[in-house]
Amino acid sequence: MESLVARVAPRRAVLGIAGPPGAGKTTLVSRLLTAVTAYEGLSGRVAHVPMDGFHLTNAELDALGRRDRKGAPDTFDAIAYAGVLASTRAVPRAVVAAPTFDHGLGEPVAAGAVVPVDADLVVTEGNYLLLGSGDWAAVPPLLDEVWWCALDGEVRVSRLVARHVETGRGLEDATEWVLRSDEANAQAVVDAAGEARADVVFVDGSVVREGRS
Repeated sequence: MESLVARVAPRRAVLGIAGPPGAGKTTLVSRLLTAVTAYEGLSGRVAHVPMDGFHLTNAELDALGRRDRKGAPDTFDAIAYAGVLASTRAVPRAVVAAPTFDHGLGEPVAAGAVVPVDADLVVTEGNYLLLGSGDWAAVPPLLDEVWWCALDGEVRVSRLVARHVETGRGLEDATEWVLRSDEANAQAVVDAAGEARADVVFVDGSVVREGRS
């Protein structure tokens, strides 16, 4: 990561963590943010901008009739997301505010994250970083490097169901949501062939490929 930062200085570097739902993106980001504290050159100089913060609000989804597909590509403000990523790359640097997502409330939180001037690396993660179509086409050029998370389908689905149960859904409801909604989103991500365009591929937290295929 230090080499990535040095390669694009004096602007900030942007590292994307992408992959289908339930493949381990959030876990990898958590591990990464903990690990960088051990590196003198990066400790305290890494910011986190999650894609989930750019969910449309429930009121907006209700107005669009898309509440039942929350999490699909068109239920995010991809234009605003790309705009924030572009702002983090700008020189001279400025403080950049970004929304986060409250999973308990199921709503975005305005300015929940702040990228300070002295942050050299911005880590961002989400399903659609390499989708490359519609409004999402603006995102890949803003990523200096992309790490892809992959996972066996059955394991991924079981983890997604467990995640939804933890946030309050009943088991039957959680399973129906995952098989109908999350898996449709996963298929869109797989169809976009993002894994082939990633710089590093992880399976269940372990590196299985470095360099683009």
